[in-house]
Amino acid sequence: MESERPRRMDLPIGRDALAVRQRIEAMEALLERSFVIPGINLPVGLDAIAGLIPVAGDVIAAALGAYIVWEAHNLGLPKWKLWRMAGNIAFDTAIGAVPVVGDLFDLMFRSNTRNLKIVRRHLDKHHPLIEQ
Repeated sequence: MESERPRRMDLPIGRDALAVRQRIEAMEALLERSFVIPGINLPVGLDAIAGLIPVAGDVIAAALGAYIVWEAHNLGLPKWKLWRMAGNIAFDTAIGAVPVVGDLFDLMFRSNTRNLKIVRRHLDKHHPLIEQ
């Protein structure tokens, strides 16, 4: 019986829209849907896990979420969309910093998923030939 090897995800290198989209989708999955909580089938990621560490966890999660905004900037999204994405992260970080309530909030408000939707809408409109 062969031992199972961990899945390796090869992320593309490059500034083309498809490569950037794949990296953003991978980061969003890591931050919001890394695994499922047994029994309630709720997907959770590093954003919610890091949020359990007071202050530092929320700062780390915000920094990882800022990577998505940086990649969106590389795609050439308009400034108003970038500000909206940054606002999602700031709101998530501010409320997530509140003890207990913030941890529950992190499970429901998924700023990185919201930001991925903004990027996808932009790409679908401006780069319609890109397939997943």
